[in-house]
Amino acid sequence: MTDATSEKGRPCPAIVSSAHLADGALPALSEFEFGLNMLIHAYGRWMVRCMAAAGVPDLSPLDVQVLHHVVHRDRPKTIADLCLVLDVEDTHLVTYAAKKLQALGLVVSGRRGKEKTLVASQQGRATCARYREVREALLTSAVVATGIAPEKFSEIAALMRALSGHYDQSARAAASL
Repeated sequence: MTDATSEKGRPCPAIVSSAHLADGALPALSEFEFGLNMLIHAYGRWMVRCMAAAGVPDLSPLDVQVLHHVVHRDRPKTIADLCLVLDVEDTHLVTYAAKKLQALGLVVSGRRGKEKTLVASQQGRATCARYREVREALLTSAVVATGIAPEKFSEIAALMRALSGHYDQSARAAASL
C-alpha cells in the first residue's frame, strides 16, 4: 500500500475503503473509492439540507437533482432525458421523484408527441434560485477560501467522468460473469 507523508514528515498509512481491496495492483484506487464514498454521502446530505434551507424540506438527493435538471436551460425534459443525464437506470426512481415534485408544485407536466414532459413551475425556478443563494453563501464561499484553483476542479471532474466510464464498463463485464 502507498503511504502519504504527514506534516511532520512521518509516513501516514493510506486511508482506504478496505485493506483487502487495497492489497492489489492499484492500492490508490481503494483510497479514491473511500474518498468518493465520503463525498457521495456528504453531497447527498448537503443537497437535502440546502434544499430545506431554501424552503423545501423532505426531498431526497435524487429529487433535488431532478428538480435542478428540469430547471436547467428552461426546456421541457422527458423522464428518459432525466435518466440519461443523471445516469439513473431505474426509470421508476425518476418517475417517483417527478410525481413528488409535481405534487409540491415545483414542476408541471406537458406533452411532446406521445411523451410526457416536465417543465419547472415559477415556484420551482424560485426554489432553485433560493438554493443557489444558500449554496453561494455557505458552500461556494467556503470552497473558494481553500484556495484550490477552479481549473483543478475541472480536472477532477474530467477524471471522475472518465473513471465513471471504467466503472460502467466493468459493471457490464461483471454482469456477464
